[in-house]
Amino acid sequence: MQKTLALVAHDHKKPDLIGWAKQHRAILARHKLVATGTTGGLLSDELALPVHRFKSGPLGGDQQIGALIAEGTLDALFFFWDPLNPAPHDPDVKALLRLCSVWNLPVACNEATADLMITSPLFEDSQHVRKLPDYGK
Repeated sequence: MQKTLALVAHDHKKPDLIGWAKQHRAILARHKLVATGTTGGLLSDELALPVHRFKSGPLGGDQQIGALIAEGTLDALFFFWDPLNPAPHDPDVKALLRLCSVWNLPVACNEATADLMITSPLFEDSQHVRKLPDYGK
């Protein structure tokens, strides 16, 4: 079953995400990929795969991906963020990570976690259903 996966990386982490994506290209190729602007362009070039590009993170791309989470159309987020270099749009980053927790969305913030997530037998298991919280109560 095809999933929608978001791939995002801060400037200092883009090489790490690109290297990771190359290692897992075969898996990524089976899914719909979305990314923030610059990262999406690099991924598309390096992987030779289609990547839907949103705006750059500081220009609203993080919020566009957050909207996918809130709408229930994103299945996982791979966000290699740089904890040692705060970005000017840091509140947007925190909001994006908060939405992952609110909506029980799988999120990997570094290569080790991304490896574990994408190689999990549950990742492509069509029987696995993510539990969504019911905030209507």
